[in-house]
Amino acid sequence: MRIVRLTARDDMGAVHALVARAFAGMEGRIDPPSSLARMGPEDFAREAAEAELWALCDPGPVAVVVLKPGTGELYLGKLAVEPERQGEGLGREMLAHAAARARDLGLNRLVLQTRVELVENHAAFAAMGFSEIGRTAHPGFDRPTSITFARDV
Repeated sequence: MRIVRLTARDDMGAVHALVARAFAGMEGRIDPPSSLARMGPEDFAREAAEAELWALCDPGPVAVVVLKPGTGELYLGKLAVEPERQGEGLGREMLAHAAARARDLGLNRLVLQTRVELVENHAAFAAMGFSEIGRTAHPGFDRPTSITFARDV
């Protein structure tokens, strides 16, 4: 397996399908629904062009993450692992890669968000060294809908 940076010219249909399979368990559990419901392969191509889209390939993508550099931090979006491959450490491998990218870019922490309802994600990120740093609400909600986690690199 190898981690590669994808470009807008790569097969974003495969990336979109992987993320859709990985996020399928959220359907009906989170409110509001995932932004993935409004996304298509072209949106992942845009992410690859405007940010960094990385995939762990075996030979096709089995895990992906979008990395967006910010002031002092690297934001991780759409972290996804093929459902049949979950539990193999692929998510940890992608997070280790993100930490290395942050260091390469001179950034000192990783930041990500997960939904309030996804308590299994909270536990998984805590086990990987992340701590809650805030809660936010999607537009139109008067309660927190997402939790922000961070970890120093």
